[in-house]
Amino acid sequence: MRLAERVMILILAGALAACGSKDEAKGPSSAAINAGSAGAMEPAKTTATAEEVAEEARDDLDCPADIKTTARDASSPVDDVVGVRPGLTWEEAANVVMCTNDLMVVQADTTRGFQMQTYGQTIRQGFNARFAEPRVEKSSKQIVQEMQDEAMARGANAVRQDMQPGQSKWYVGTMGTPGQERVINAAREEWFAEGRNPTLASVEQALVAKYGTPTATQKSPGQTNLYWSYDPMGRLITETSPLFNQCRGTPDPNGGVNLSPDCGVAVAALLVPTTENPDLARWLQVGTANQAAGYEAITATEQALQQVDNQRKAKEVEAAGKNADAPQL
Repeated sequence: MRLAERVMILILAGALAACGSKDEAKGPSSAAINAGSAGAMEPAKTTATAEEVAEEARDDLDCPADIKTTARDASSPVDDVVGVRPGLTWEEAANVVMCTNDLMVVQADTTRGFQMQTYGQTIRQGFNARFAEPRVEKSSKQIVQEMQDEAMARGANAVRQDMQPGQSKWYVGTMGTPGQERVINAAREEWFAEGRNPTLASVEQALVAKYGTPTATQKSPGQTNLYWSYDPMGRLITETSPLFNQCRGTPDPNGGVNLSPDCGVAVAALLVPTTENPDLARWLQVGTANQAAGYEAITATEQALQQVDNQRKAKEVEAAGKNADAPQL
């Protein structure tokens, strides 16, 4: 029985931090990215600047990123977020993301994933990326004080932003058999630098210039939402389509993503103004997914993993027929 849609389950535990194809793009290996440092055998310095932390984590990254995946067909909907699009390999996407800023570092994500049977295999379902932070050695007193401050903030329901003006962060979701994972969705959040905030109108115009006429636009005093939705054939969904309210994308890197075999490319954007001037943009989120392709990728991955597991079981049965001890009766 085929499910109507698959839903990513998101678990946030503390602060968010953020396998390879045969022809891997130049850049840091998966092991280096997962370890968070270029030299896994060398102990990290106790203290380091943000630049030093980024240099350790980015290994031998070359920019611009080397992309071997076939480019998007010119007649297909625009589906990338700053160069990251569905279909890129895990490594290609990680390199593209890190090439967006010298301080951007990637961390393989293990806190969220799709509900699926992996048959004991480990697949990389995505990665987080954000600016490197200075590594500072803290005293036990400082650590306790920070924990107390965080507890008090939670108790008072205080709003605590995890971004600073001029920074950005990503979440990229991937799917595939181990070593062959490819992007199925991506989302980016950007906070504009103080004193350099663009107008909301100019940001909206830039989005329309890139992605075309939106399927839907929703505006309120506190935010503007734009959606570009297509069916699996690449046709823009309009108000008269029964898919109009179904095939909406998600722009938030901290949010989940819905995948449906009835929907194609889904791009979404969220614009939020500054509190001082509602005509200026404070931050922007943009997300993309190919829902039908992502749904198919999960289904195909499950089937491939099941086939490998069945082969394992068959070999064990065959070996047992030759080497197993006979029961004593």
